[in-house]
Amino acid sequence: MPESSPVRRRLFDLTLWVLLSVPVLLRSDPADGGSWLQVAVGVTVLGGCVAVSRRWPLLPLAVTVAASLPASLELFTPSYSLALVAFGYLAGRRQDHARGSLWLFGAVAAVGLLLTRLTGTSLGPWFALLLALALAIVAPWLVGRYVRQYDRLVRSGWELADRMEREQAAVADRERLRERSRIAGDMHDSLGHDLALIAVRAGVLEVDPGLGPEQQRAAGDLRRAAAAATERLRDVIGVLREEGARAPTTPPDETVAELVDRARASGLDVTLSAAVPEPPGMTGRALHRVVQEGLTNAAKHAPGAAVTVGLRETASRVTVRVVSGPGTGSGPPASGGSGLVGLDERVRLAGGTLAHGPLPGGGFALTAVLPRRPPVPVPPAPTSARELDRARRRVRADLVRAIWIPLALLAALAVLTAGVAVWSQSRSYLEPDNYARLLVGQAYAEIAEDLPDHALETPPKGLGAEPGGTDECRYYRTTVFAELPVYRLCFVAGRLVHKAELP
Repeated sequence: MPESSPVRRRLFDLTLWVLLSVPVLLRSDPADGGSWLQVAVGVTVLGGCVAVSRRWPLLPLAVTVAASLPASLELFTPSYSLALVAFGYLAGRRQDHARGSLWLFGAVAAVGLLLTRLTGTSLGPWFALLLALALAIVAPWLVGRYVRQYDRLVRSGWELADRMEREQAAVADRERLRERSRIAGDMHDSLGHDLALIAVRAGVLEVDPGLGPEQQRAAGDLRRAAAAATERLRDVIGVLREEGARAPTTPPDETVAELVDRARASGLDVTLSAAVPEPPGMTGRALHRVVQEGLTNAAKHAPGAAVTVGLRETASRVTVRVVSGPGTGSGPPASGGSGLVGLDERVRLAGGTLAHGPLPGGGFALTAVLPRRPPVPVPPAPTSARELDRARRRVRADLVRAIWIPLALLAALAVLTAGVAVWSQSRSYLEPDNYARLLVGQAYAEIAEDLPDHALETPPKGLGAEPGGTDECRYYRTTVFAELPVYRLCFVAGRLVHKAELP
């Protein structure tokens, strides 16, 4: 884990080296049975371990264990015990994964058992090594793992807070741009429709026989100017409109019937075949926009054609169909259909479907099927929440590991201790048949094959005094698990002089 500035890291490493060198100086100097060579070697080794502990966290721990085992099979040396604790903590604090540490702990236990067997000592020092391994290395390592995960969670929280603050500002900017784009879209929809109706009125005046040539020419100019203004408005609004902008959800200011009446008053030959109660919300807005776009396209691209607006409803949906008959410009919009693209997006956001195209006998049809209740959009979970949840799961997993690893080690140690105890007891177990074959007066060499490898180190308490005049008495178990009763065999000059089963 990173730790502030390089100067502070160097100061921390130097302080750690000095602290770990103090026990070596105190316990390895010539006045305490050591030598200055041991002091120099120990201080140098510790300095190298501190220097590489950031890049290879497990290496200093392995080197310190290797320096401690030759001095004591129990892994407890006054010179390096503090170093074991410190490097165990730093290994847990700085290492990303726990697998390498677990392999090292297992290797230390295996090497300690091997050295115990090679030196011919009892298993007592090895159990002491396992205890020292658990307390001086594994426990600090677990503390380091916990501190690492806690720091990671805190750092993730601050990073997420900073990111959320930046995202909040970006969202505010996007919302402002989106609102401007929505306003631009509404300007295009409403002004484009009004300009198309103005062009229709001007077209009616252009062919009115009651007007003179000058007035008819002026009406034609007005019609062409309205059409040109509509095209320029589309170009400007197309620049301002945000790609994939969300359709506005505010209800229209007028009903479909009022929209049709206004278009009819402007000179458009339009008929509303049926009127139904218009649904509220986004569905009503989309319904109004479909009719408005159909009338606008009919006025621009099929002037003089009859237009029919039909509405049909069921319990769950509303269907609107705008059909324009053949006219001088009947067919798909010549401008590329940008209005239909935006209309399709609006209908899709309302949960409906849009279809449009030329009719076989001429003319153009625009059909939309809209649900009475649009689906409620479910926003995706923010990235920050997912990352925070992932960091929490990592901390919980490490906490679980911090609990089950010591429990597993203690359970393994208990099972191993019980197994060794049973094995040791079995080595002092004298079978009843072998005991029955022993005869008083036999030499030890004659009965050695019937006796176990080892006798009990100390006789159980409460057995009473041994027979007088004997050189040695040995005690053997009558069962593997029970401490009593026991067999007692006493010898004089290498011969069996007494045998008894003591309760």
